[in-house]
Amino acid sequence: MECKVNAIINELINNVYGESFTPEHWQVLYKHINDAQSDIFHARKSGWDEQDVVLITYATQFCEEGSKGLPVFTCFYNQWFADVFSHTHLLPFYPWSSDDGFSVIDYHRVDPEAGEWSDIAELKKSTNLMFDFVCNHMSAKSEWFNNYLQQKPGYDDYFIAVDPATDLSAVIRPRALPLLTPFTLHEGTVRYLWTTFSNDQVDLNFASPNVLIAMVDVLLHYLKEGADYIRLDAVGFMWKDPGTSCLHLDKTHQLIQLFRAISDMVAPGTVIITETNVPHKDNISYFGNGRNEAQMVYQFSLPPLVLHAIHSQNVQTLCRWAQGLTLPSTATTWFNFLASHDGIGLNPLRGILPEADILSLVDKLQSEGALVNWKNNPDGTRSPYEINVTYLDALCERNSSDQQRIAKFILVHALLLTFPGVPAIYIHSMLGSRNDYEGVARKGYNRAINRKKYDKAEIEAELENPHSLCHAIYHSLVKLITLRRQHKTFHPNAKAAFETANDHVLKIVRTDNTGARMIALFNFSQNAQNIILDIASGEEIITHAPINERALTLNPWQAMWITEN
Repeated sequence: MECKVNAIINELINNVYGESFTPEHWQVLYKHINDAQSDIFHARKSGWDEQDVVLITYATQFCEEGSKGLPVFTCFYNQWFADVFSHTHLLPFYPWSSDDGFSVIDYHRVDPEAGEWSDIAELKKSTNLMFDFVCNHMSAKSEWFNNYLQQKPGYDDYFIAVDPATDLSAVIRPRALPLLTPFTLHEGTVRYLWTTFSNDQVDLNFASPNVLIAMVDVLLHYLKEGADYIRLDAVGFMWKDPGTSCLHLDKTHQLIQLFRAISDMVAPGTVIITETNVPHKDNISYFGNGRNEAQMVYQFSLPPLVLHAIHSQNVQTLCRWAQGLTLPSTATTWFNFLASHDGIGLNPLRGILPEADILSLVDKLQSEGALVNWKNNPDGTRSPYEINVTYLDALCERNSSDQQRIAKFILVHALLLTFPGVPAIYIHSMLGSRNDYEGVARKGYNRAINRKKYDKAEIEAELENPHSLCHAIYHSLVKLITLRRQHKTFHPNAKAAFETANDHVLKIVRTDNTGARMIALFNFSQNAQNIILDIASGEEIITHAPINERALTLNPWQAMWITEN
């Protein structure tokens, strides 16, 4: 096996780098890999099952006077989440300078406000961990970048200098910001460097073998620290070739295959997850051939399609899209989510919904208090690429009652937990967070609306208050997650059949390998819906209600999980 994997690694590096990858580079790379193999003892789970549910959170999500973020979070997790989730996605917990962690200053350290690596190890006693590998760019405040500016030996090719006269009009832009940023070197020369996301996030030059080796060392470090899942952030932009779109290029895919091969070699069972907020057909290309690239891809189309179904009270588009989902192998699955630290991406809707419908959804959400981020297009126009809002507020009108908010929120999360794949739930969804406009005003960017940090004692008081929205949503979601983890019909690889009972009701039938079925019904309407079941008797497991006849009524915004007798 080792010789076979080595052959894969050798072939990929030769394809990407050719003779620029010298014998000295090979020697350093293999030393890093061999050292990691000797240091990694943590056994990863093979594959996934219905038990796997991921919590997405910041390491510094909760504060307590006199304490670091990670110990406080671990204490909170052990009390409120340890029996609920299998995995915890810790958003970047490294020293950072902007973008709430995604502008990494030092990949190998823990942010002092969060704690130390020993605190990560302590949390790992309670949960499997997912780390962010922010591989496309790093902070302009980092030592690597300072060494580049100071023109220190070995760093001259770490970043991408481009003549500003170069025609870069074909480059796909995720932001309405300049692609190139001028920086002054130690000896006074000004260089224009590639900055895909902001002038504080400088893109790494993966065309350099030195950068590849440095970043493989980062990956190996995370595996040694016990990461079970590795999230490749903004990975679609990793390889640059002026004159092209610089997105989803062949060498980007080959580098991901390289990361996968190395992970398989040193830490079998590690799951590579690609984060590519792009149209669906491009997103699924990161599965590769089904065994050589990402094991999971983010299901980016799901969050905005669910919002479209809620606001249109029509599930036909959502159903048609879901019916077309296919996986290249049983070694792959979907990473499903509704809310995350970022906004709700709109690019994944393109090709599924007409642009007029996308703009109509944006207008509706804006009228109810959502914020919008925009991107520049190659033709010089602008279009919305992201809605910034908590998912709870995205579902509802401002004048909705708490009962309506809870009903819609439970409806869509029951859908999330029914969908084939591994579900992930953002901590603000678990806490029933509302739009944080004060945070936006204080921090100066739209994404802060969904990134509020809480005083631990204050949020625990809300969780313990039986009259609070936070309490109701937390306990409702815990109940759903607990039920999901008890039924093999929710195994990520269990069969899933999608159909509509009418324009308002989505039906998903999950079937496990024994033939047992779970019939899931979702009423995306403000009105009760009458349907006919294809079973004579069973049990609705959310409410424990017996099903004794085929005719059934779903209340407004109700979800049902029905097992057969």
